[in-house]
Amino acid sequence: MTAAAPVVAAPGTVVPRPFQVLEVRRETPDTFTLAIEPADGKPRPPFEPGQFDMVYAFGVGEVPISMSSDPAVPLVLHTIRDVGAVTHALCRCEPGDVVGVRGPFGSTWGMDTLGGRDVVVVAGGIGLAPLRPAIHHLLAHRDEVNRVVLLVGARTPSDLCFGDQLDEWRAGGIDVEVTVDYAEAGWTGTVGLVTTLLPKAPFRPADTVALVCGPEGMMKGVAKGLLARGVAAERIRVSLERNMKCAVAQCGHCQLGPAFVCHDGPVLPWSTVGPLLEVAER
Repeated sequence: MTAAAPVVAAPGTVVPRPFQVLEVRRETPDTFTLAIEPADGKPRPPFEPGQFDMVYAFGVGEVPISMSSDPAVPLVLHTIRDVGAVTHALCRCEPGDVVGVRGPFGSTWGMDTLGGRDVVVVAGGIGLAPLRPAIHHLLAHRDEVNRVVLLVGARTPSDLCFGDQLDEWRAGGIDVEVTVDYAEAGWTGTVGLVTTLLPKAPFRPADTVALVCGPEGMMKGVAKGLLARGVAAERIRVSLERNMKCAVAQCGHCQLGPAFVCHDGPVLPWSTVGPLLEVAER
């Protein structure tokens, strides 16, 4: 009996591929964007808006991080909030350091399904990072969709990611509204939860697709607000951040009901996710 050939995992699926850090940019007091490229000089696989990588700090561990870069540009950006051991190590990187990357993984925002519709993008905090590739796509294909509305919420003005790009997005034809939970000196904008922006947002509910990312509580509130405006649950798409470990639907850490978020998500329709998030977890 001939022995079976050993299974060799392809780099990028379960074996991290080395990437070199080119630049580290501070976005907020606790959030950084890493610009990285393959250390072997070979191109990385393309990604679609909404997908994520598993980013590995050698000797510490790995975490799922959505791409925050323009999918049409080769340079890969990951925007990371410093909230744990792995993200702390990643945020302390300097140009020339090497990190491991597996991916891209997961579902997308479905940009090819938005033609002729109004698009409402709702972001809470660092949730704007996974939505940024979708915004780049919408700007590049502005004539293919109807109205584009971006509603952004942050804890304070200092916690607003990509604040320096909002005017650029407005100039590209996107209606941008921003609110903060707590004002700081000099803030003249709206104060309140991002859900307070929904009632007056200029979109046609019957022909709208919503892209939503942020804390789960925020996404629940936004989904309820969109439903109240008349947006169908199957046209409300949310991106979940669950406890992903393997990213290939084998370990079960990210299971949500029948769904494995790393494989079936992270982008899922509210018609699927909403009932599952109402179930109390133990």
